[in-house]
Amino acid sequence: MDPTTDFEIRKAELADLPAIISLFAADEVGGHGDTTEPEAFADYLAAFARIEASPLQMLYVARLGEEVVGTFQTALLTSLPGRGQPRLVIEAVQTREDMRGRGIGACMMRHAIERAREEGAGKVQLSSNATRTAAHRFYARLGFVRSHFGFHMRLK
Repeated sequence: MDPTTDFEIRKAELADLPAIISLFAADEVGGHGDTTEPEAFADYLAAFARIEASPLQMLYVARLGEEVVGTFQTALLTSLPGRGQPRLVIEAVQTREDMRGRGIGACMMRHAIERAREEGAGKVQLSSNATRTAAHRFYARLGFVRSHFGFHMRLK
């Protein structure tokens, strides 16, 4: 397959959900406990419905031919600092391991950046697991700059 002719990015559909789940379940670094076990599907289905219901969130898939080979999510966030100018947050970026290095991730990021411009965002931001050094180099090549420390707290 030639990514320049067969590649597309589009809004995720319910039929894409099993492939998206598989991308996350295959990620050994993320540590999110994702799984393709059938009993977990209801949790993913509920999350998909929440994303779909939000006018400020969008879940995307990257497809090469008929296969889902990547995914990412965006959320438009407005806060008072910066005089209320919105920013687009990119989350849950995954490219299928055997498809990395083919420009799919760069196309997904360009798509997200264009969406940010369309929404009038003043900034695009994302976070990345501290151990993903190859991903950090990838984001830097695209023009992202490290600027903050991230913190999180697990509640469950």
